Amino acid sequence: MKAATVRMMFERFVAVGSATALARSLIAEGVRSRRGRPIDKGFLYKLLNNRIYIGDTVHKGTAYPGEHAAIIDHDLWNKVHTILRQSPRQRASNTRTQAPALLKGIIFTETGAAMTPTATKKGSRLYRYYTSMDLIRSRATGENAGPQRLPAGMIEAAVVGEIQRMVRAPEVAARTIEALRTEVGSVDERAVISALGSFDQLWASLFPAEQARIVQLLVERVTIGTNGVAVDLRNDGLGSIIRDMVTPRNEVHS
Repeated sequence: MKAATVRMMFERFVAVGSATALARSLIAEGVRSRRGRPIDKGFLYKLLNNRIYIGDTVHKGTAYPGEHAAIIDHDLWNKVHTILRQSPRQRASNTRTQAPALLKGIIFTETGAAMTPTATKKGSRLYRYYTSMDLIRSRATGENAGPQRLPAGMIEAAVVGEIQRMVRAPEVAARTIEALRTEVGSVDERAVISALGSFDQLWASLFPAEQARIVQLLVERVTIGTNGVAVDLRNDGLGSIIRDMVTPRNEVHS
C-alpha cells in the first residue's frame, strides 16, 4: 500500500471519528482493495491497528522497533487510538452530532471583512451563525455593506446548493478537464463529466466532517453581499476530487 494512501486513511479517520462513515466515503469515491473489493470498516480497523505503519514489527503479539521507516508519526497514531478507545456507541454519537463550520476561514462580507462562526444557546438549543468581524468589533460598515450576521444552516445550505449547481455547468466541466489535463496529461472527458454529474450522490454519502473537508478543498472564497452569495471554486480542488472519482484505485491491499 502506498504511504500516501495509508496517511490519508489515518488522517480522515481522525477527522470523521467513525470507521463506518469513512468506509462509506471511500466507497463513494471508488476506493477499492487490490483485489477489487470495497473498503469496509473491518479493513479499516485492521489498517488502523497495524503497528508496521509506525515503524514497529510485531512477533507473537509483542511489538518491537523495526528496521523499516515509519510512515505514520506517533502523534497521528495516538489521535487515532484515542478515538478507537471510545465505545462504538460513543463514537457513533460523536459523529452524528458533529456540526463543523463548513465555511470557516472562507466566508467574507462584500467589504472584505471575515465572517467567523458564532453561536448562542437558548435552553437546550444551539443556534449557529456567521458574524462579520466588523459587527463583532463594532466597526462602522456603511449602508451598503450587506448582511453582517447570518444563520449558519441557511448560508451553508445556500453555498452547498450553489456548489452543486456550479459543478454541473459546462464551463466548470471544461475548466476541470483542463486542470486535470495539466496535472495528469490524458483525460477521459466523458468520465469527468459523469463524475461531475455524480457529485450530489457523493455529497449525500458524506458525514459532516467529510463534507467540511470537501468544501474547504473546493471553495476559494464565499462573498456575502447585498445581491446575495458568490462562490469562487478552486479548479485544482475540484480536479483532485474528480480525479479520485474517475481513477481506478487499486493500490490498497486487502
